Amino acid sequence: MSEAPAAEPLRVCVVDDDPFVTASLATILSAEPDIVVAGEGHDGEEAVALFERERPDVLLMDIQMPGVGGLEAAERILAAHPEARVVFLTTFSDDEYIVRALRLGAKGYLIKQEVATIAPALRSVTAGQSVLGGEVLGRVDALMRGAVPPAPEPARLEALTERERAIVGLVAEGLDNKEIAARLYLSEGTVRNHISAILQKLALKNRTQLAIAFYRGVTEGRDRGTGIMSHSNMSAKALPRRRM
Repeated sequence: MSEAPAAEPLRVCVVDDDPFVTASLATILSAEPDIVVAGEGHDGEEAVALFERERPDVLLMDIQMPGVGGLEAAERILAAHPEARVVFLTTFSDDEYIVRALRLGAKGYLIKQEVATIAPALRSVTAGQSVLGGEVLGRVDALMRGAVPPAPEPARLEALTERERAIVGLVAEGLDNKEIAARLYLSEGTVRNHISAILQKLALKNRTQLAIAFYRGVTEGRDRGTGIMSHSNMSAKALPRRRM
């Protein structure tokens, strides 16, 4: 009786601006019998080139890196390869980073301190799931249940000026102040002032609430009952796959 052929190993590329972190992650993952580290990089530009060259099953990448950061690199990769599996591994569970990463279509957002969860999370991603670290899951749960106000009513959005509506749309796309300023040919200070005025008009506390509330308003109008991630289908370590 012939044995079944062995499954192909999971090919992972690791990108972090700290060479020690990259090397450590490569060592930890290579110790897994079903994982092969296909390449390493240290900034967003290298991440894009590495993905194009290696086409890994999963790209494991830091968010904050000098030059081109992880979010921008992921945006470029996913624009060219919508099927790409990008998992962010970072020390930051910042609300805005979480929102931007999920809106981009990232398949996971893990915290570096939760080292033991990384390999299982990568396996879940290749099985078609999206994954969140325990700390991040708690933040998303808070955002979706208590920290996010109801979506702004259309009449309130109509009260905004044309410029303010343009800025709200870009915030909802996940752009930061610098990116919005470049897109609209404004200074960062002007963008910051506009956002402060918008938050006051809509009775919101911060730009993260604005982005999530706007997104929820749009998706609820388009497909009743959906959002960035449904609370009802969350689990502690993995989330069922869904289109972002």
